[in-house]
Amino acid sequence: MSLEGRTALVTGGGRGVGRAIAERLARDGARVAVAGRTQAEIDEAAAAVGGVAVRLDVGDREGALAALAALEGQIGHIDVLVNNAGAAESAPFDRTTDAMWDRMLAVNATGPFVLCRALVPKMIARGFGRVVNVASTAGLIGFAYSVAYCASKHAMIGMTRTIALEIARTPVTINCVCPGWVNTRMADEAIARIAEKTGRGEDAARRSLEAMSPQGRMVEPEEVALVVSMLCSDEARSIHGQAISVDGGAVMR
Repeated sequence: MSLEGRTALVTGGGRGVGRAIAERLARDGARVAVAGRTQAEIDEAAAAVGGVAVRLDVGDREGALAALAALEGQIGHIDVLVNNAGAAESAPFDRTTDAMWDRMLAVNATGPFVLCRALVPKMIARGFGRVVNVASTAGLIGFAYSVAYCASKHAMIGMTRTIALEIARTPVTINCVCPGWVNTRMADEAIARIAEKTGRGEDAARRSLEAMSPQGRMVEPEEVALVVSMLCSDEARSIHGQAISVDGGAVMR
């Protein structure tokens, strides 16, 4: 799955799943632009993969587009867009504030849409493009106490499928990858919250998340990165408009 000669933009690429994706794409030959909000993280990740760092907040439409324009001026065209940046907050639906709802939609759905709208037409004009949106199993089914997050990830998948239909006769593909619980800092933070709210220890909280997978374990970031890289390859041109679960069999459809 060679990506030699391709240039990729990975949002949220400074840590966790995004960092693993940046490393995998670079290993497979791509030049990678690592985007994120935390300068130290994206600088370190970009240096590790021999790429470039770009400070980009997907929750800020105008700022994101300005950062994208500056990046294109620096590195030229972008062949691969990985919309990985995301945010997760939880609350009972009747205690979900307008601000939380707006944040989840802005980062998890609107931001990726804005980048797709900016980049996909250029990919079509150049004759090649790959878009991979990192959604979640929360975009396929519901989870209690996560109404805003689930709604935003369902929106991402719906957006992906609709764009896929509109561009199906072009040389650009767009797909979603839907991880379950991934062994990252985000999972550690969720475990800490569960332990605090339930009074259970963190080991018990971790086991409860692991038990959600039939494999009885969390997904590793590198496993998500493998699927993303595969979808970016030339050989994956017939995989289009799909939402692929990477969750140990927790969601099967």
